[in-house]
Amino acid sequence: MDPKYTSAMWDRAVSTLDAARKMASHHPDTSANRSYYAAFYAVSALFSLEQKYFKKHTGLRSAVHKELVLSGVWPQELGADYDKLLALREIADYGVAKSATQEEAFEALERARRVLQAVSEQRPGFFKLPAEQGGLDYT
Repeated sequence: MDPKYTSAMWDRAVSTLDAARKMASHHPDTSANRSYYAAFYAVSALFSLEQKYFKKHTGLRSAVHKELVLSGVWPQELGADYDKLLALREIADYGVAKSATQEEAFEALERARRVLQAVSEQRPGFFKLPAEQGGLDYT
């Protein structure tokens, strides 16, 4: 485990989720993108504790399902949250005829918050939530 990498990824997850929250009302595509990346960074930090690193989004998605959901560590709903974040990010980033709506941005924000909460609860000694912001309850 590289503690600097793990810490940097977790810090990035928390700050990226905060950025997503700030943009949800006025920039839903950007917010949806940031919500996905907050979850991506959080899960990457979690896997880095086991020295597992992923270069592709599909590889990390596969690990979420195989090692967290199918093993029973996470409920299926969290796996679905991760999948929906990835799908919405692709629309937000590459959609020509469709963009993320404000409602979808707020839903993505909540999905990402649940992923970060799950990572924090799984390894609370490593992944602390920002208490000064009242945790991650952005609803």
